[in-house]
Amino acid sequence: MKILVISASLSHQSKSRTLAKQAYQILSKQTDTNFLDLRDYPLPLCDGGDSFSHPLVKKLQPMIAAADGILIATPVYNYDVNAALKNMVELTGDVWEQKLVGFLVAAGGKSSYMSVMKFGNSLMFEFRCLIIPRFVYATGEDFSPESNMPRPKIQERINELCTALIKYGKALSAV
Repeated sequence: MKILVISASLSHQSKSRTLAKQAYQILSKQTDTNFLDLRDYPLPLCDGGDSFSHPLVKKLQPMIAAADGILIATPVYNYDVNAALKNMVELTGDVWEQKLVGFLVAAGGKSSYMSVMKFGNSLMFEFRCLIIPRFVYATGEDFSPESNMPRPKIQERINELCTALIKYGKALSAV
């Protein structure tokens, strides 16, 4: 099973990237796992035209296409996933077809815990992705102020998500 962990945040102090790195460490011990940090891919804005042939878009498409499962780590801004993530999906399009997808979410408060579902629904309906019915949602208080590492409760949830990703991935490959 090939897994891709995507860190969608463009912030240098990103808590969602910390979640992504934790998941990557767990998964890379058990599966063929790659890490994609959107900070390393300054993508053009999707314009419905020339942006689809941009060299960085062409570089991302095979990375996504090769993955059986994808974990997306994203911040929440204005009760939605960040624009960089939405832009990347718009640019890479059909390579998302029938992917197993899970979410690691970092938000400023407790009220936006359902905000990732709108994005998950668009992946399901547009690309027939299978969304893992478990995700990690963390706020600032879920991180140690000294180390910026997730507290044990969140680390446990990351472990559970990684286990679910592998379990569902194996079940899908058996079909």
